[in-house]
Amino acid sequence: MPPRPRWRIASIALTTAGALVALACNPQEMAQRRGGTQRLSIATGGTGGVYYPYGGGIAKVISEHLDGVEATAEVTAASVDNLKFLRDGKSDIVFTMADTLDDALNGRGAFSDGRVPARALAVLYPNYTHVVTLEGNGLDRLADLRGRVVSTGSPGSGTEVIALKILEAMGMDPAADLESQSLGVSQSVDALKDGKVDAFFWGGGLPTAAILDLASSPGVTMKLIPSVEAVAPLNERAGSDLYDEVVIPASTYPGQATDVRVVAVSNVLAVHETMRADLAEAITRAIFEHHDELGAIHPQARTLTLESASTRSPAPFHPGAIEYYRAVNAWRP
Repeated sequence: MPPRPRWRIASIALTTAGALVALACNPQEMAQRRGGTQRLSIATGGTGGVYYPYGGGIAKVISEHLDGVEATAEVTAASVDNLKFLRDGKSDIVFTMADTLDDALNGRGAFSDGRVPARALAVLYPNYTHVVTLEGNGLDRLADLRGRVVSTGSPGSGTEVIALKILEAMGMDPAADLESQSLGVSQSVDALKDGKVDAFFWGGGLPTAAILDLASSPGVTMKLIPSVEAVAPLNERAGSDLYDEVVIPASTYPGQATDVRVVAVSNVLAVHETMRADLAEAITRAIFEHHDELGAIHPQARTLTLESASTRSPAPFHPGAIEYYRAVNAWRP
């Protein structure tokens, strides 16, 4: 058999590469064209937070209740990275904090290299800003962090975004006024126990597993620092009402004797604007029709309601999600 012409080999290679790029950019569309299973990637967060178990629950609901669709929850550094994965076609559904989403939509901050055309499926729950220390560290207010060793969250996380914004809103330069570390929540817990940091920021739902472990550790008395004083300057600087005052109720964590007033920002479940409307509608419907299954996986999912899910997203809602909310009389444009 004569050898293939080189131009044909090149053509085959380019065709294969093009198919791989298309698959990476829009896996559900490629799967649909081939008549196979649609495989969806859900970008969540670290294993010590709420995004990952919540995302695992959503993946389970999608895989079990949507014909021909399988979803997998992926461990990530959370909001910033998740939205970049969405922009770059590496994830199909993402968890993100609303202020990070707002930055992504407008190409600000970490997204100065390219805006993210995201659309919301649901506003999930408030993200409670935990500023965690230990009794005896001499930290009572945000201002006391000046000059201390503080973890502001892992790079590429929404925790890092809001931590830096809070410090700046309180008149501190994170690079000059404290010694900052960039650790995820589980690593921050270990560093606090070992005396390597004096405090750490964490944005998450209630309760957060890693902080539960910290508060339950023998010989450790965990302390939460209030952050509510940052709400007004945060909203003023943002020119919006993205930030709210909420309470972490007493006894949320072992040894927590009092309510703690903190900054909150909503968490949003988002997809790319190009997701098919029927798929976006089916995912949104599955989340609500199997709400009890999600609540059994993590208690934070029990707070999801039609009313809260369909309002106050900085991103426009996906037409497929709107279709579902209209069908159940929950859409209030």
